[in-house]
Amino acid sequence: MKVIAINGSPRKTWNTATLLQKALDGAKSVGADTEIIHLYDLNFKGCTSCFACKRKDNRHIGQCAMKDDLTSVLDKISECDVLLLGSPIYFGNVTGEMHSFLERLLFAKMTYNVGHGSIFKGKVSSGFIYTMNVPEDISAMNVPKELVKHLNYEAVFHYYEYCLQRLNGTSEFMLSTDTYQFDDYSKYEASMFDEKHKSQVKLEQYPIDCQKAFDMGARLAVI
Repeated sequence: MKVIAINGSPRKTWNTATLLQKALDGAKSVGADTEIIHLYDLNFKGCTSCFACKRKDNRHIGQCAMKDDLTSVLDKISECDVLLLGSPIYFGNVTGEMHSFLERLLFAKMTYNVGHGSIFKGKVSSGFIYTMNVPEDISAMNVPKELVKHLNYEAVFHYYEYCLQRLNGTSEFMLSTDTYQFDDYSKYEASMFDEKHKSQVKLEQYPIDCQKAFDMGARLAVI
């Protein structure tokens, strides 16, 4: 059993990366071989619409033809059993690097033929870990109602869950919300956040989230 984790955060030791490592620890606890890859260490771009992955009688059909630091990573994922993804929510969605990675991973697997199925021949189960510095109920924050109306995080999470099913395996996700974001809140323009509250969440809820991530990794590694 091979499990690969993709860290879509620029930080390697904070919330997202820690939860991903907990998920890998869970997979390792049931005997899986694990690896973590940090997207911000790689030099790559998103899809460039070359459409080589869609050309008939082309050796690249079903796989991205671009050659850069992501090429070998995509090859590894095609041969793994479980893919764990992690991204903080930046500006209402996953990070730019994570989105570019998902373009390269999933667009090649999608067919333009009737049915809109997958042409991927393998089977890779997936779990997505999202971290957010806002609470799960953003309406409880002191933010404009107009902003709350336009934010639909749930749709984002379910969209990627649906897209990852093109890898022909099960797909699930978990959230870690209201996360601790700075070493010292007094140094930043962030008055909408209560550092005391953030510290309490980090002390009480974050360990629970770590256990949820561990359980996700263990569960997916035995499916």
